[in-house]
Amino acid sequence: MCPPPPLLLPPSPLLRHPHLPPKPFPRRLPPTLTQRENEMLPMLEGLSEMVEKVWSDDTTSQLEATVQFRRLLSDEKNPTVIKIIRADVLPRFSDFLSRHEHPQLQMEAAWVLTNIAASDYTLLVAECGAVSRLVELLESANANIRHQATWALGNIAADVPTCREIVLDHGAVAPLLAQFREGMKVPVLRTSTWALSNLCFGKLPAEVQVKPILDIISQLIHSVDEKILGDACWALCYICDGVSDGIQHVLDAGACPQLVNLLMHASANILLPAITVLARISSGDDAQVQVLVENNILNYLAPLLARNYPKSIKKQACLIVSNISTGSKDNIQAVIDADVISPLIFLLKTSEKDIKEEAAWAISNAASGGSSDQIQYLVSRGCLEPLCNVLTYQDADLIYTCLEGLQNILQAGEVGKQGQESTANPYAQFILECGGLDKLEDLQEVDNDAIYKLVMKLLECYWDEEVSDDDPNLPTSNDSAETVETASEDAAQPTEPSASPNES
Repeated sequence: MCPPPPLLLPPSPLLRHPHLPPKPFPRRLPPTLTQRENEMLPMLEGLSEMVEKVWSDDTTSQLEATVQFRRLLSDEKNPTVIKIIRADVLPRFSDFLSRHEHPQLQMEAAWVLTNIAASDYTLLVAECGAVSRLVELLESANANIRHQATWALGNIAADVPTCREIVLDHGAVAPLLAQFREGMKVPVLRTSTWALSNLCFGKLPAEVQVKPILDIISQLIHSVDEKILGDACWALCYICDGVSDGIQHVLDAGACPQLVNLLMHASANILLPAITVLARISSGDDAQVQVLVENNILNYLAPLLARNYPKSIKKQACLIVSNISTGSKDNIQAVIDADVISPLIFLLKTSEKDIKEEAAWAISNAASGGSSDQIQYLVSRGCLEPLCNVLTYQDADLIYTCLEGLQNILQAGEVGKQGQESTANPYAQFILECGGLDKLEDLQEVDNDAIYKLVMKLLECYWDEEVSDDDPNLPTSNDSAETVETASEDAAQPTEPSASPNES
């Protein structure tokens, strides 16, 4: 009798991440076989014999066949999974999970189910009776079996919501949290953190206690291991979205200071989940946003906006500034003091469309709620022309917010001209010169009542002389005619070349 094969953990786990699209799994053999598939061919030809051994009463034969199945499935490019599914052996592997007197058979069976759960057939694993047994194995005395069970449950939870709900319904959270103990090896800690993150994805049932999860995660976000750190941050992001009062739960766990510190991390794989959590928090109420301000998040955002970071990170940074700017004048002043406005305006002028839109929200919100002095600062940094360009965008909500910002800027211009010799509103004049008036007039044709009413209000209040019933481009006096003609010529010559997108 041949000795059983040595117990080994897979060198390259087949994992599925809900925040990353799973790789497509091939459903049929290609026309020509690769060398790897040629090596597998003898094993495939013996599939019926393997099935017989799995269903036999001999433990040695069962283990030998299970190992063979595991080897077939350990290559994620191997197209044999459908043949194995059709062989109807999943219930047998599920039964093997309960064979506590044969831990190696448990281990190999869990391994087989782990790799099938990494394919397109995850739901079959979830529904073959394996989940309850895998949850039970989380309390095994064998550390390798606990690790493999965690792995399998993580793959199942990473699939469709139905699979994740099955895992949650079998009470996997508490025994999974019990895996986090002192002295855990880094690979095991990585797998456990990843599996916990997958369980947090989506809406968590009301009966799941969030505090014990956050107690663990708030420690994991201090890890020096990037994989642990990244998955822990994603888990926080999921909790913010998937739990009632999730943002407050995350703040109560004390995670905010470390999340802000992570904005200095060198890896984009950490920056993205960390800043995404902070963006979720910034969408909360005023008190929750204030926590971000008090943790000096704006000082960390300025470099992210000004330097060459991925656009996914810059978009989240713009979103956070935008949400902070919707608050009080004190918050707007904090944005100004952090020197965030200039890089935002640069992005609004030069970046790709999706980043321009996020930057436009941030500047528009600041302009809408700013004081006269704050408006003067925004204008001095060159916000007016790019804001006028926003009026050509397709997002009606953004256009309306931009109009509100321009309205507040024009009102500040009226206040600023008091006591001056000139009776002209300097901001209205600049909007005219940079072509903003033409864009406002074009908006009269937009099929949106709110935008139309606000546009008409601005035109009547600030450019009544320039807009006539006969010709909107002809003024009503010689003096204003000269002004408009000169401004039109200036507007025809761009003051600066339009920059190409600089984001990668």
